Amino acid sequence: MIAYLEHFVHGTDKESRPDDDFVGLSQALDLQGTIPCAPNGMASKDFGGLQSVKPLALIRPAAADDISRVVKAAARSSNLTIAARGNGHSINGQAMADQGIVLDMRSMEENFRVMWINGLAYVDVSGGALWEDVLKWCVPELGLAPRSWTDYLGLTVGGTLSNAGVSGQTFRYGPQTSNVTELEVVTGKGDTLVCSETENSELFFAALGGLGQFGIITRARVVLQQAPDMVRWIRLVYSEFEDFTRDAESLVTRQEDDPFDYVEGFVFVNGDDPSSGWPTVPLDPDQEFNPNHIPPTAGPVLYCLELALHYRNSDRPTDVDAGVDRSLRRLRFLRPFKFQVDVGYTEFLLRVKRAEEDAKANGIWDAPHPWLNLFVSSHNIVDFDRVVFKGVLSQGVGGPILVYPLLRSKWDSRTSVALPESDIFYIVALLRFNPPPPKGPAPELLVAQNQEIIQFCCSRGFDFKPYLPHYKCQEDWKRHFGNQWTRFVSRKTCFDPLFILAPGQKIFSRNPQP
Repeated sequence: MIAYLEHFVHGTDKESRPDDDFVGLSQALDLQGTIPCAPNGMASKDFGGLQSVKPLALIRPAAADDISRVVKAAARSSNLTIAARGNGHSINGQAMADQGIVLDMRSMEENFRVMWINGLAYVDVSGGALWEDVLKWCVPELGLAPRSWTDYLGLTVGGTLSNAGVSGQTFRYGPQTSNVTELEVVTGKGDTLVCSETENSELFFAALGGLGQFGIITRARVVLQQAPDMVRWIRLVYSEFEDFTRDAESLVTRQEDDPFDYVEGFVFVNGDDPSSGWPTVPLDPDQEFNPNHIPPTAGPVLYCLELALHYRNSDRPTDVDAGVDRSLRRLRFLRPFKFQVDVGYTEFLLRVKRAEEDAKANGIWDAPHPWLNLFVSSHNIVDFDRVVFKGVLSQGVGGPILVYPLLRSKWDSRTSVALPESDIFYIVALLRFNPPPPKGPAPELLVAQNQEIIQFCCSRGFDFKPYLPHYKCQEDWKRHFGNQWTRFVSRKTCFDPLFILAPGQKIFSRNPQP
């Protein structure tokens, strides 16, 4: 088998291999899954659309055993690397393997199994399952749901757990990495291990937020709770950033006083731009954003606090209204700009699905997406607003600019995620949906703008960290992880000593240059 694999890797005509080469590779590896006769475009690109590299093969594993066989075979080769690809929503080629093997994790069987342990509900789910599938299976069938989500549910379970997984519930329950109790992981040695806080704990915490560097998550046990029936969805507009941050931080830190289950926020342009301005705020076509009520002192951008309250059909409407009104009474939003609707719980969680459908219909979904995601300390966020939101991005980004606070206390420091030091920090997400040139700006210009923002944070000595990070050299990764770097390297040496996994992250190289 190894001789065949070496022949496959070092064959002279990699661009036009005969079909029997791929059949032979599948037979040599004794896979239950499949290997397409040639790696299709899916394996060489991602949602970011900023780069493309060609793998040697795309493998669709049927189970963890297939992944283990592939990793062990790669370990016996001289230079083969492996990338696990979920639904391809990486931005900078993180799930690619240049002349390596890409594993299509979506091919893994989506076996959902619910269990009750000490009176609490959990679901075991494949690492390649979409969160959207988890939602659609758990809520209608069982009336149960995970506690912590991402805004967009077309992402795989293993993919978000390898990063963190954040959304408007994170302030209350922590990121998705704080809401799993057990993983099955195939390490860079090809070992398939079950791990948890008490069993193989070092691997458990390494894999959570580990960017795929220590192992491939093939199963996760996710904490469930009773799903609500309905959601009161609210948007409140602010003209002053200090009022916006004061209220947002109050809502996430005084949880016992406020009923809200979801707290997010976004920046929008003080103008009528359909993608970044006033029209993006109302929640219903019958609602109107009247700019005549904007204070004359308002700047080039405004701010929206987005809240959600879960409730049951059996709850009295007057009680829901009273709870919401009591909490909103002390907030400093502009009173003419309160928008709210009542929607089903599943409809609320799938709200970004409608934006995806619209973007696909007008061709923007497949355009390049030079997104930027940052964690910025609450101590620095006002300066960030003054220079970045009101300055660099005052004309918008062609899509949402998210900004809302998170609590460090809800994150487990034993995971691999690098965070700011501050007790409260904000996620800032520039989710660009620009049309491709010539209708939209060149992606290179937007990437340069991202770098300008990062350099500003560095030059001011901000307490910040890129989320979904991307660097081109190991020195930058060392700075990113800071005092966690030694632990990160130690874990890599333990679980992937040949540096086989996740080459697209560009943290380690299997064949480092002398």
